[in-house]
Amino acid sequence: MIQIMTSGAVNLIQDEGRHGYMHLGVCTGGAMDSLSLRYANALVGNAPDAAGIEIVLFPFKVKFERDTVFACTGGDGRIELDDQVLAPWWRGHAKAGQILTLHRPNRGLRQYLAVSGGIDIAPVLGARATDLKSGFGGLNGRGLKRLDRLPLGQPHGDTIATGSLGCIPKALPGLLRQLHRGCVTVRVIPAAEFSEFTPDSIKQLFTSPWQVTADANRQGYRLQGEHSLSMTERRELLSHGIVPGTVQVPPAGQPIIQLAEANTCGGYPKIATVIEADLWRLGQVPSGCALRFEHVDITTAVTALREQTNDLQALNDNLPLMANRRRHAGRPIS
Repeated sequence: MIQIMTSGAVNLIQDEGRHGYMHLGVCTGGAMDSLSLRYANALVGNAPDAAGIEIVLFPFKVKFERDTVFACTGGDGRIELDDQVLAPWWRGHAKAGQILTLHRPNRGLRQYLAVSGGIDIAPVLGARATDLKSGFGGLNGRGLKRLDRLPLGQPHGDTIATGSLGCIPKALPGLLRQLHRGCVTVRVIPAAEFSEFTPDSIKQLFTSPWQVTADANRQGYRLQGEHSLSMTERRELLSHGIVPGTVQVPPAGQPIIQLAEANTCGGYPKIATVIEADLWRLGQVPSGCALRFEHVDITTAVTALREQTNDLQALNDNLPLMANRRRHAGRPIS
């Protein structure tokens, strides 16, 4: 078990989300920054779809009720185990009774906590992710509260349960630099109504910064720019399927990006879609930060996702080998 000592209504149990239910009106959900959660799970030896905790309100404190291995990833906030300061994106070892404290990131928006064995709650529609919009999954469909106790699953063996080890995605340093400058770039491909927007609107989409407004949550971000986007001919559209990453343009001409708890259908015209390999970046963008859209083709989008997937697979494959090598040599992992 772990016990929540301080928390907030939007700190949630999350995993990789629910897949295959959008035709029933059930959103994918899951971690906003799925890449950070996957790395945290890899560092503690969990399966990629194990449930962890997504933290947005700080400070967040959790007490370990058994000796365990944990990892914290995401934004670069201060991390403390009792009075010891820990490095982010690093595996830690807690004794029963110790308290982990995560502080607000200096850059980024969310942090993720994975514990060896994962958060062991009953899945709903194949996932443990909390769906706040619909009120199910996670812990009774709600955010975590003080004194909540969460059961942990059994660790998968002890092949990486000892030693110190850290690892970050290749793209993380660049993202942190962009967050520091206050403008993050995400790659997009054209969506269904792209060609129906005016040439000037298409130009503005890719050359102008778009600020994330305060109207931003797990469902989507409303953006604000100096210029409005418009179609060559306004027409009514039937509601149609949309996915996380879809960039829609309402009549006012200011874009909306659909995110993890995106609606499964909508009638606003779609000008672009953020590529899957860059969705995790949006999960770290706070209100007030600007976005820039970079136009790429489908080949680039597929290649980027394949490289990201291969990097994660290599991490999962190599961690047990590294641990075995170090253990037999009698040296800690470093």
